[in-house]
Amino acid sequence: MYLNDEGYNDPTAGQAIGNIIGKYKKEQRDKRAKQNALKSRKKVYIVSKYAGDTAANIKAARRYCRFAVAQKYIPIASHLLFPQFLNDTKYEEREIGLMYGLALLAQCQQVWVFGADFSEGMKAEIEEARKLGKRVRFFNEQMGEVVCR
Repeated sequence: MYLNDEGYNDPTAGQAIGNIIGKYKKEQRDKRAKQNALKSRKKVYIVSKYAGDTAANIKAARRYCRFAVAQKYIPIASHLLFPQFLNDTKYEEREIGLMYGLALLAQCQQVWVFGADFSEGMKAEIEEARKLGKRVRFFNEQMGEVVCR
């Protein structure tokens, strides 16, 4: 029962306030459900070229990550992350980046490989994925799945 400022029962105002509170609670439940659905998506490790034409390869890797998001996965692309603060031209820092990438790969449910020309780093990631028993899927540069035999 809602009482107004003068202490009298005011069912109309009480109903209005109840409706507002009910709507707010529903919005909060819906928001939490959406957040939980996003957080529970499977992680996929993105393997694609970095070396060579790095500007074009970074642009392509971003496209591959957007593709993974569209497929309802959480993309992990270590070659987009670690070169931000590790120098890929220094052997020791490159090795650290590669090992960090493999640590992230271990946390992913699948590994998606893009392109047909594999660098040594890509080959190492594919080999690690297979050692760990991860599902490895191959895609061409247009993001069409390629069946490997």
